Amino acid sequence: MSKIIAIVDYGSGNLRSVAQAVRHAAPEADVRLVTAPSEIAAADRIVLPGQGAMPDCMRSLRDSGLQQAVIAAAQHKPLLGVCIGEQMLFDRSDEGDTPGLGLLPGRVVRFQLDGKVQSDGSRFKTPQMGWNRVRQAVSHPLWDGIPDESYFYFVHSYYVVPANTEDAVGVTEYGAPFTSAVARGNIFATQFHPEKSAGAGLRLYRNFVDWQPHR
Repeated sequence: MSKIIAIVDYGSGNLRSVAQAVRHAAPEADVRLVTAPSEIAAADRIVLPGQGAMPDCMRSLRDSGLQQAVIAAAQHKPLLGVCIGEQMLFDRSDEGDTPGLGLLPGRVVRFQLDGKVQSDGSRFKTPQMGWNRVRQAVSHPLWDGIPDESYFYFVHSYYVVPANTEDAVGVTEYGAPFTSAVARGNIFATQFHPEKSAGAGLRLYRNFVDWQPHR
């Protein structure tokens, strides 16, 4: 029986590209864009995407009626947060002083890049937009088959600061090191977009479909 992969559709963008990437990485999976709490409850694993601004995403998730279903699913089902979907898992964001879901302890902060210069002499810009390396700070099943320091695609002005440093499983340099992937228990989340990250991103989605965090 196919695993049901629920991609939470609360009105944020990039959902179809996420669904297409997961289907490409795991053609045997039953990938669904879901809009009802009952669909989240019926799924085997959850993908929480997000793009734009965290205040808007949190408001949309709450207004959609899906917030509590995501929180409940995150207690025992494999969950993958992507971009703003990663940030939403934390306690609070400095962007609009916005409360998050509180599933992971920590905050979301903005890049402080004033006066910082890249190796070619150009200034760092906010948002970070483009390809950057991810150092695998901690071994994890979702890194299986992905070489350390692989490139992934980023578009963001804010990043997560986990309260527990051991939750940081991926680190990237942009003016200074920042956490670009986190994991705790059955939750894994990335600041980068796997669906825009070519082979490495597809492998991460494949690994998520295969992941058995409770074994």
